Amino acid sequence: MTETPARSAASRPVPTLDGVAGIAERYDLILCDVWGVLHDGTNAHPGASDALMRFRALPEAGRPRRVVLVSNAPRPWAGVQAILDGFGVPRAAYDAILTSGDLTRSLIAAHPGERLHHLGPERDATIFDGLDVKLVDVAAADRVVCTGLFDDTCETAEDYRATLEAMRARAVPMICANPDLVVERRGELVPCAGLIAEAYEGLGGAVTYAGKPHRPVYEAALTLAGGLDGRVPPERARVLAVGDALRTDIAGAAAYGIPSLLVARGIHAEELGVSAAHASLGDIADWLDRQAVRPDAVIERLVW
Repeated sequence: MTETPARSAASRPVPTLDGVAGIAERYDLILCDVWGVLHDGTNAHPGASDALMRFRALPEAGRPRRVVLVSNAPRPWAGVQAILDGFGVPRAAYDAILTSGDLTRSLIAAHPGERLHHLGPERDATIFDGLDVKLVDVAAADRVVCTGLFDDTCETAEDYRATLEAMRARAVPMICANPDLVVERRGELVPCAGLIAEAYEGLGGAVTYAGKPHRPVYEAALTLAGGLDGRVPPERARVLAVGDALRTDIAGAAAYGIPSLLVARGIHAEELGVSAAHASLGDIADWLDRQAVRPDAVIERLVW
């Protein structure tokens, strides 16, 4: 594997990796994003699964090598696993899954019997399964759980302005079950719940976010990883966050104090000029210098 340093006027160069084999032994745990890294919403990226399996097979360095998939999907982990199974992502590529849906369920469970309104598509309704809640119209809700847009193929956050203004007038709090603003699907970017939550905050509404880039998801992921072996969580310096979004994956890792690897051929592909199948990743130092947060390294796709 070779590393090509990106020339940068910032504090340090950001290396561009051909693969993770050369850095893998530095880490005991990989926190890996799902959508944009393991698949693009339509097809799996086989090289990513292979890289994670190879990492898990490395000799122990005082503790087993673990992979926890950390997803902003607004559904419980079993639903994400079913999607990965359908894409052919082998379960041997990871040890556990933690989702924004899981964290949202914990937040909901802290308010038993509450009247909730689900703002989002019916496919996300499993987030409420088995919980002590009463689902009601938005006008009667004590709290709103936003999992996404009802139709993300044509709607925008602006379509929800009247609903959000009515919520704000009653000071109804929101739980955002997917902090992502957009995700890639078939090469296109589609809007997510984070856009609605951002619009609600813009109106002065109160939002609790479940997922990246917020601290609780990293605390939960490291605790989960430690529990796999009946040990304390791994040291943060021995944890690598892998993802394709600066705003969530990279910013969240930086704020929590763990190293990060940006997968370029994801939601930032168009900005980086690698959206076409034949395009290769070039010198992206200028682009990185314009960003509010920088990864520790960049890779075109997650491969070994």
